[in-house]
Amino acid sequence: MIDLLLRSAPDWALAHAAPLLVMVPLVLAPVLTLVPNGRIAWFISIAGTAASLIFSLILLAIVQTPETSGVVSYAIGNWLPPLGIEFRVDALNAMILVLVSAMGVLASVMSYPTVVAEIPKEKTSLFYSAFLACFAGLCGVAITGDAFNLFVFLEISSLSTYVLVALGASRDRRALHAAFNYLVMGTIGATFFIIGVGFLYAATGTLNMADIASKLPALAGSRTVQAGFAFIVVGLGLKAAMWPLHQWLPNAYSYGPSFVTMFLSATATKVALYALIRFLFSVFNPQFVFESAAFTALLMPLGIAAMIACSFQAVFQTDVRRMLAYSSVAQVGYMILGISIGTAAGLSAGLFHLLNHAMIKGALFMAVAGVVLTYKGTNIRDFAGLGRSAPWTMTAFAIAGLSLIGVPLTAGFQSKLQLGYALFENGWWWAVILVVFSSFLAVIYVGRILEAVFFQPPVNPRKARKEAPIVLLVPLWILALANIYFGITTEIPLGLARDAAAAAFGLEMFR
Repeated sequence: MIDLLLRSAPDWALAHAAPLLVMVPLVLAPVLTLVPNGRIAWFISIAGTAASLIFSLILLAIVQTPETSGVVSYAIGNWLPPLGIEFRVDALNAMILVLVSAMGVLASVMSYPTVVAEIPKEKTSLFYSAFLACFAGLCGVAITGDAFNLFVFLEISSLSTYVLVALGASRDRRALHAAFNYLVMGTIGATFFIIGVGFLYAATGTLNMADIASKLPALAGSRTVQAGFAFIVVGLGLKAAMWPLHQWLPNAYSYGPSFVTMFLSATATKVALYALIRFLFSVFNPQFVFESAAFTALLMPLGIAAMIACSFQAVFQTDVRRMLAYSSVAQVGYMILGISIGTAAGLSAGLFHLLNHAMIKGALFMAVAGVVLTYKGTNIRDFAGLGRSAPWTMTAFAIAGLSLIGVPLTAGFQSKLQLGYALFENGWWWAVILVVFSSFLAVIYVGRILEAVFFQPPVNPRKARKEAPIVLLVPLWILALANIYFGITTEIPLGLARDAAAAAFGLEMFR
């Protein structure tokens, strides 16, 4: 398939895939504000994300060819790095780019009925414009090789996200408060990050991440570098909703538009985690992070605390979207725990769970969007009896819920299994017990929903079955079936995660 893609792609696509992946949606975003028809804006958003998906697959194929040595570098305007701006792709960010682009396409396809129902007609084009800007920003964060431009793309995606969440106010006025809270916390995170980048620039005299990586070993004992490291970790940790910096996330996911919640849950925190991984393993190096800075002693407890504390919080929620929001923070804890091991096995397990969790939460929030669209409720009691009224929607929800728990033959089980192997390999057998305990808590809160869906009578008896629209059911079932398929065979996602971890540890590609 990779050979076929490389053979069939035109030369201009092979040569310029990196900038086009970002520029196509970024250029289309302002154009959409001029489109008066919401349906046309919908088609354009699908086309923009689909184009980025094609370019991301081309880049993934290129980095897997021996001729490239696993790295694609593109100098913007032919100004060579480190002076010029560089887009740099290896197995790590190629995986993230494919993930973001694929979820962007699925989100775009399912979006139209939910946007019509939740967004005022006169703001539909603005909504899709903000979505494409957010999408382009996330892709830019993943592809740039320049620390300052990572900040720029991070802010493009963040500012667009604040708009997207706030546009949910027509359905729930609390979306305005959630957006403002998100803006304040996001601005704090961005400020911490850019201060950290400033410290690194003061120490190294460069903003190119490859160039920074080559100069930091001689500056490992520098207080300036250590301060920059601390600021960057806090800033990106806040963007990734790393416990206890996650306070913005539950409200944003609970009160924002259904489509926005689905897209953000599958992409935004994942891209922020990618940026954190890039700095921890490629810009700084594992020896500095996990030995000199003793970062494991900080990161590991935070991951475990997220797994347990936020799973407990999810158990006691009655709103399904809020329950799944706290669950998302808990799942970030699993990824942080894998990263904290500081080994290739631990990082690949964390990245594997990152991929699987994107599929899981994408499916769960997509199913919830279908319920909001057809039955107008997100409380658990609103889900009572939906197994009979909307069997296709709720069966897909159940599959994703079982994958979230980690039931065998699901994708979630496979990534938790890999995390367990990595923990045992490092002698952290007690952490495996905590992972199992957190999964038991997931059984409780997911079980509460499934019990209402399949075993309780409806509060208001429905006269007839009413499913979500087909444009929502198709991407929903693509994700649900992916959770089963990748629970049976892990060759593709685990292979991508292992290649990505190897790229993160392969510091020679940054020299």
